[in-house]
Parts: sequence; structure tokens; C-alpha cells
Amino acid sequence: MTDKTSNQMWGGRFAAGPDAIMEAINASIGFDQRMAAQDIAGSRAHAAMLAATGVITDNDAEAIREGLLTVLSEIESGSFQFSTALEDIHMNVEARLKEIIGEPAGRLHTGRSRNDQVATDFKLWVRDQFDAAEKGLLALIKALVDQAEAGADWVMPGFTHLQTAQPVTWGHHMMAYVEMFGRDLSRVRDARKRMNESPLGSAALAGTSFPIDREMTAKALGFDRPTANSLDAVSDRDFALEFLSVASICAMHLSRFAEELVIWSSAQFRFVTLSDRFSTGSSIMPQKKNPDAAELIRAKVGRIFGANTALMMVMKGLPLAYSKDMQEDKEQVFDAADNWMLALAAMEGMVKDMTGNRESLAAAAGSGFSTATDLADWMVRVLKVPFRDAHHVTGALVAMAEGRGVDLPDLSLEDMKSVHEGITEDIFTVLGVENSVNSRMSYGGTAPAQVRAQVARWKEILG
Repeated sequence: MTDKTSNQMWGGRFAAGPDAIMEAINASIGFDQRMAAQDIAGSRAHAAMLAATGVITDNDAEAIREGLLTVLSEIESGSFQFSTALEDIHMNVEARLKEIIGEPAGRLHTGRSRNDQVATDFKLWVRDQFDAAEKGLLALIKALVDQAEAGADWVMPGFTHLQTAQPVTWGHHMMAYVEMFGRDLSRVRDARKRMNESPLGSAALAGTSFPIDREMTAKALGFDRPTANSLDAVSDRDFALEFLSVASICAMHLSRFAEELVIWSSAQFRFVTLSDRFSTGSSIMPQKKNPDAAELIRAKVGRIFGANTALMMVMKGLPLAYSKDMQEDKEQVFDAADNWMLALAAMEGMVKDMTGNRESLAAAAGSGFSTATDLADWMVRVLKVPFRDAHHVTGALVAMAEGRGVDLPDLSLEDMKSVHEGITEDIFTVLGVENSVNSRMSYGGTAPAQVRAQVARWKEILG
């Protein structure tokens, strides 16, 4: 196939092809060839429908079907020669089809336009990415649930402002990310369901006078129904924007977790050990083990956020229906999809391979006066002291312990009584970190029993 076919594809509108600059700015084949499989699937469904409705003959439809399979085989094998003069994947496929089967290829485009064709192809491609994201999220959630189950009763510090706040369990912390990624999974499924309408048959913008069956092509391509308005169908890119929005929120969650893994794997924390598969060494410092995979995941969010913003800017000023600006929709989505899928896979691998350092976690859980709230709660519950008064007493005891360089459980009963006479020996039953986490039995709390209940719930969800 050569570029000499380009003028024919324009239908004689131009006496000569565009110059090199126009060709370069107008062509999208350099990136939209990624939609080849979706383009050919859409064309096969369209040809079958044209034959079923009597618009083309069965013989032509069969020739088109076989020819398209040949084109797909050439593309998959790498032997297909793409042409920038033919602009995009749609024209490249059609031109090659004509070389293979001749005249019947010219009947394939009956009752459709490149406008509804590209909208259909792009929807099919994005839908495939939603399906891949669902699989990636399910795998990551399972890895987190497994970590939570293994460490349901491991104590560790819980933080606010990155300051030690109250003891929690490793399992509880892992399950927090299960809830985050669970919401991402819900968004993926919700957006996929909403986008699953077929634009095919909307033609350029107004529909077509041919007696096509849009329900038939929608069903053949796995859509729930055809779109209800042809103007909207060819100019809509909400499905791509929703994809980027969902990807952006999920990437933000991945980045938050990646940041924690960077901190936790540092020599100052030693909360986790990341496997060698997801770490690198230093070129000059032999003691270093760098959490590069986590750092790169943390960086991916910028590219995905950027893609979301870029496509918003492309779409924000476009009147109905189609404008060539919309050719700028795909590269952003392709890049974001690649980086999202890679980040999901890398995070799943890290979570599956990482080892929580139980001793370091426990040691950190008992530092920083992490059971101060338990002391105040005990005074309210047992001594019936107003919470504000209990808070004041606890603050005084923290100051005393801090001045002596010890933690709250290291103070004697006499020390505590000197601040509040009502304190009894029973206070020591709540000051230990194990006692603290075991007491947090409210629904969704950090108590091991609650963690295990949430693990069981998610195992049932995951099947």
C-alpha cells in the first residue's frame, strides 16, 4: 500500500495532497493504530448489519469479513505498512481492505462516518482499559487483604500529621487501603456501565437515511444499547474524561500508599522490608536499598492528572458536533492508561512481596505517648470525670513522663495519683498498646476482631 491512494480517499475534493506540515499535524496514525483491533471489530459488526438489513449483499459482506481478518492478521504480525498520508487507522484499514478485496471494500462505509467510527473505536478501547483496571484493582485488593489477615493483631503506631497518635493494627492499616481501592473499583464499574452505549450508526452527526439496525451492531460489540442522540454520540468524550478522572483518583491513592512505603522502608522507620524485585541499590553506597518502584508509582500520578487536565482543556470550548480538536483526545488517554496499569501491577507486586517488621512496628507503637487517649477515656468511663478535665489530667501526666524521659506506663501509681487522686491500679490495664487496640471494638475499629471481620467481608466480596 502506498501514499498514492491518499487523494482517492479524499473523494476528489483536493487536486493535490496536503504538504508535509499539514500531513504531520493532521495525521493520527502514529498513535491511533493502537485501536486497530477495535476498528476492525466495529467494521465487521457494521458489515454484518448492512448485509442483514439488505444494504449490501451477503457476498460483499463475506468478502469484507474475510478481508478484515486478513488486515488484522497483518497488523498483529507486524507486516502491515501504515501510511501517514492516510491519516488514521480507519483509512489505513479501509485502503488496505480495498487492495485485498477490491470493489466490495468501498461499500463498507455505507451508513456510517469516521465521526461515529472513531467514537465507537475509542469507546471499545477505553472499555477494554476499564476491564484491565478492574482486574488490576481486584488483584491489589486481594494482596492487601492477605497482608491484613496475616497481621490482624500486629500493633503499630497510627499517625495524624505524621505524628504518633494512637496504636492501631497492621491489619487495620492495610484494610484502610482496601477501602480506598474498593471505592476505585466501584468507580471503574460504574463508569464502565455508563459508557456502554454504541455510537455506531450516528454517522457524521445526523444519523443516516439507510435502513440500518443500530441495536444489532450495539449487541454485536457488547454494548447495552445504541446512543440516543447522534449529535451527542459523535461529539461525546465523557467516557474518556471519566476514565481519566477515575484513573486520577486511583493514582492519588496509589501515590499515598507509595509515600508510606518509602517512609516505612527507610532506616529511620524499618516498618517494612521491600523485596529486591521492587528495589534497587546505589551506584556508590553499598548499604542502600532504594524503594524505586514506590517512588515511580508516586510520580505516575502527575502524568495521569496531566492527561485529565489536558483533555478537559481540549473539550471545554467545542461546539456540537465533531471538531478536529478531538483528535487530541487519544494520546493523553493512551499514556494515562499505560501508566495506571503499570502502577497497579507494580503496587500489587510490592504488596505481595513486602514483609512487615513486627518487632519494629510494635516498638514504635509504644512510643510517643500513644496511649494517652486511652488514659483519658478510662477516666471518663471509670471515674466519670468530664472529658475536658480528663484531657487536662492526661496532658499533665504526659508532661511528667516526658520530663523524666519515660512513657506513660512507666509512671508509678503514686505519680499518677499526685495529679489526680482518683486514679487506681486499674489504669494499667488500658495503657499497654495491646490493651489499647483490643479495646477499639467499635464497628470499623482497629481491634483485631474487627479487622478479621472486615477481612472476612472482603473475602466474600472477592469470591
